[in-house]
Amino acid sequence: MSDLSTLVQGIQAGNMRALARACRLIDERDPCAFELLKRIFTHEERAYVIGVTGTPGAGKSTLVDGLILLYLGQGKRVAVLAVDPTSPYSGGAILGDRIRMQQHFTDEGVFIRSIATRGHLGGLSRSTGDVLHVLHASTFDIVILETVGVGQDELEVTQLADTTLVVMAPGQGDDIQAIKAGILEVADVFAVNKSDRVGADATVQDLQQMLALRRMPTGVGKMQGHTAVSTLRAAPEAEVGEWLPPILKTVAHRQEGLADLVDAFSKHREFLTTTEAGKAIQAQRQVAEFRAILYQALIDAVDARFAEQLSEKLRDIVDGRADPYSSAELLVRSAMGESEP
Repeated sequence: MSDLSTLVQGIQAGNMRALARACRLIDERDPCAFELLKRIFTHEERAYVIGVTGTPGAGKSTLVDGLILLYLGQGKRVAVLAVDPTSPYSGGAILGDRIRMQQHFTDEGVFIRSIATRGHLGGLSRSTGDVLHVLHASTFDIVILETVGVGQDELEVTQLADTTLVVMAPGQGDDIQAIKAGILEVADVFAVNKSDRVGADATVQDLQQMLALRRMPTGVGKMQGHTAVSTLRAAPEAEVGEWLPPILKTVAHRQEGLADLVDAFSKHREFLTTTEAGKAIQAQRQVAEFRAILYQALIDAVDARFAEQLSEKLRDIVDGRADPYSSAELLVRSAMGESEP
């Protein structure tokens, strides 16, 4: 316990070695990690979390690299969590984001941690939320959370980030991805990166169209058919108390447009803290996080307490002696102290 107290003090002081050790304990699901998280949890002012997601090849890591540079120039302390996919065959991860950001590893006030997904879906790692709490308890002003390259339904980042940036690039079919609702619905800010390429303006226009159609009354688009699409070329206007995602063009490797992104993040942060809609979004995130923690705690408790029964049920299912639904019901009844029907 004294060692844990020393670790907590190191985290709160912003000690990089203490932060790295805490991240390792959490990622490896060490038994003392849960106690550590209880000790460091704080309701006080947190770091501002920017989630960066989008399709592979859009330039997310280069853009994050540029954001680090900008925030350092403002005197901010920056932490980056870069999530990389795990091989389903070897169980290993290349951790390519860590390689691409290596120029900042020795910068004062920067902490970069790569986390492998370990088979977890949703664009993040199972331990990401817990690691974020460690960073909140430390001395960072900004936390940038970069997901793996995701599709339209892998959007878990929205439950953890204050502001979600969706990065797109022209000429990759991303306009089709946007139409598939998922990415369009969760973005707080859009960045059309690599905007020096042909097709950047068309990508911006496609996003403007989709945002306008999303805000139309139900059935309008269907009634008017192609007419609605062809006439909605201008960016829609936000209503009072509503956040309308800005669409910004960037060229990350030249630092072009990144200052505008930082400004958009600041405006969205103000929206979250000063409007009823923004406060409701934050409350929903807290509820979602608690439910996720509760589910995981229940699963871990069942695994630990009913390991023998669980193994027996699994054998019965594999051998065809039981169905998974009845087996799950019996285990739940047993865990709740109820007699079997």
